Amino acid sequence: MQVIENVLNLIYPRRCPVCDNVLRYKESKDLVHEECKKKIRYIGSHVCAKCGKPLKLTDQSEYCADCMAIRHRFNRGFSVFSYRSISGSIYRFKYMGRREYADFYAKETARKLGKKLNRLGIDAIIPVPMHKDKQYLRGYNQAAEYASKLSKLTGIPMYDDVIVRTRATRPMKELDLRGRRNNLKKAFNIIRNDVKFKCILIIDDIYTTGSTIDEIAHEFQMAGVKEIYFLTLAIGQTT
Repeated sequence: MQVIENVLNLIYPRRCPVCDNVLRYKESKDLVHEECKKKIRYIGSHVCAKCGKPLKLTDQSEYCADCMAIRHRFNRGFSVFSYRSISGSIYRFKYMGRREYADFYAKETARKLGKKLNRLGIDAIIPVPMHKDKQYLRGYNQAAEYASKLSKLTGIPMYDDVIVRTRATRPMKELDLRGRRNNLKKAFNIIRNDVKFKCILIIDDIYTTGSTIDEIAHEFQMAGVKEIYFLTLAIGQTT
């Protein structure tokens, strides 16, 4: 498999997930240009104890303002990158077919959060589902691509056939908080009741208000799941 991968890299060279330029062969194992590593900003330790958003140095509470105002359904969330430092990369990953970026994202996630995730006792990784029509047009679900790669590195099984998005929803970036929550009501449905989980990790690309995670968490809580965590590639600072 390694030989095949090396040949494919020669024919179809990988692109750096930060600048999108072709990686030199010696950098293909790192999956990123050496000089581009310096441009990435990772989420530190001074974060909201609920959603994982970075807190300002002056914040005295262990929770961000958003989480103090909203009662979330998940136990806790984690993110890898600061949104501003990786936003262009995630855009290309979602809309420009750069599925290969998932390898870098998963590698960095395992390096930064792998031990922490394994200590949680997670039974299943659940990628946020796309509506079938939207996925057909895009050709793939970016959350599932990322989740699949992370599953292989952590050994935690991924299930992408447990919950579905039953109706197309408006783009979340067009809506305010109330609009986001109304937009997602009854948008998800668990279709497999034969799989019983005690603890799950929901995976998405970006965390903003938590509306999507909350709606999916609600469905799993109704199915008897006791502990629900989420992981996203990127997250912004609290509003």
